[in-house]
Amino acid sequence: NAFCAAPVTVAKRHLAATAPRYLVINTGNANAGTGAQGLADAEATCRALAELAGCRPEEVLAYSTGVIGEPLPVERLVAGLPAALAALQSDGWTEAAHGIMTTDTRPKWASRRFMLKGRDVTVTGIAKGAGMICPNMATMLAFVATDALVDPATLQHVLHEAVAESFNAITVDGDTSTNDALTLLATGQSGATVPTQGEDYARFAEAVRDVCMNLAQAIIRDGEGATKFITVQVNGGQDIAECRQVAYTIAHSPLVKTAFFAADPNWGRILAAVGRAGLTDLDLERVAIDLDEVGIVRAGCRAPDYTEAQGQTVMARPDITIRVELGRGAAAARIWTTDFSFDYVRINAEYRT
Repeated sequence: NAFCAAPVTVAKRHLAATAPRYLVINTGNANAGTGAQGLADAEATCRALAELAGCRPEEVLAYSTGVIGEPLPVERLVAGLPAALAALQSDGWTEAAHGIMTTDTRPKWASRRFMLKGRDVTVTGIAKGAGMICPNMATMLAFVATDALVDPATLQHVLHEAVAESFNAITVDGDTSTNDALTLLATGQSGATVPTQGEDYARFAEAVRDVCMNLAQAIIRDGEGATKFITVQVNGGQDIAECRQVAYTIAHSPLVKTAFFAADPNWGRILAAVGRAGLTDLDLERVAIDLDEVGIVRAGCRAPDYTEAQGQTVMARPDITIRVELGRGAAAARIWTTDFSFDYVRINAEYRT
């Protein structure tokens, strides 16, 4: 998002200068669309916490989520820092997960443990997000930490790979937030060092991936007003980019999403979304579409053995997979999304009231 929120801009600056020691997160105010004053307010928050914690301001990262365009109430935020700092505890993940919620209906957290060189290593994460979800790295904030010792380059590589299959493969409404942020921290407290390759590296990468996948799915399952968890799987593309293009066109279609809410097997809406996804030279006779185990489209037309009753049965399920076969290559992509319900409209219509 070109209107990148002030705390995101400040966090990038601080990360370029040094490794972080503290994170300060506020809800209710996004500090986005606030210009130079917003940047100054984010920096002031970092300085205030740094003075209390005895560290450099650059060692503090600020995060905000909430209403866009309103000034950050710095005095109120800073006044709460001493109590927040005093309340820090190693097992406070659940409280933190609750503390960062906005329109979320439940906290989101995940944790994995594994052995690394004879030592017990943990990867734990929390996230918030339910609406304005279509990340490009879901309003979405996520914080993952490990007690393993990992060098910055390896940490970034592991996170980049994990995000591609998790936070960058979800959408509720197609709106990319001004404040999306995902942070992976490594404290080294376990005494176990993650190598740059090999089995131990793979074990660590898998744990980070699992935590990110769990948190990303939790965001979709808690999507604003959501009643369905929908997997869109597109196979047989010429490359991953065009598979994602088709998947997102389906997932962002209000007509498709409202049909799923109503459990209406109006499969023509899915067919139409595939057709308008912008693929050049798409051979319609090679296209097949399934809902779970039910084939609905074959050779670009209604499957001969498809019945409305079969479609109705699938559409009534809480978890559904749309599978599209393009028949033009070996690439594939998967994203997770939701339906659109009356509650989605209500929640967003009443967001500031």
